[in-house]
Amino acid sequence: MTQPPQNPYVQPQQPPTKKNWFLRHKILTAIGAIVVIAVGVNLASGGQDSSTSGTTSSSQAATEGSSAPAEESAPGIGAAARDGKFEFTVQNVERGVASVGDQYTSQTPQGEYVLVTLNVANIGNEQQLFDTSSQKLLDGQGREYSTDTLATVTNDPNLGFSQINPGNSLVATLVYDVPAGTAPSEIELHDSLFSGGVTVSVA
Repeated sequence: MTQPPQNPYVQPQQPPTKKNWFLRHKILTAIGAIVVIAVGVNLASGGQDSSTSGTTSSSQAATEGSSAPAEESAPGIGAAARDGKFEFTVQNVERGVASVGDQYTSQTPQGEYVLVTLNVANIGNEQQLFDTSSQKLLDGQGREYSTDTLATVTNDPNLGFSQINPGNSLVATLVYDVPAGTAPSEIELHDSLFSGGVTVSVA
């Protein structure tokens, strides 16, 4: 009697091994790696640029600060200073004057007189009035003093309102009534009441 053939042992098939996601998507992985590297490089270079930019800005600011022109100091006694059609040269400043004028026209101050003697030259092309009342004296605290017109004319009767022709000049002594002990710092000189004026140091 013939025996039926035995079924050979059939080994069950192993399920296919799943590959790693990165291995299965090599292209996507490569692209992702490139993107990550690019971002990292960009961030690193960006920080460096910011640092460099900050340093450059600081150095530029320092350079601009050092190269900025220094404020010009005001001309002093003996130096010419111009405003409009007039060129002024302060010649002398006398403090602590007790009176001006002669025995008949003597004027005395409330405090003390300061006398400022200056040369006024007309550098324009037409006649110009020199108005003594437009000239202001300043002390170290920035207080402003006007001329004492009566004392100024008493001290120099020929002054008053003087017209100066082109090319001519005159010497004027301006009289200021200031508190005793006042130390004049500057005088602001004008060719007219509404001119910008020029400042001369008299300290």
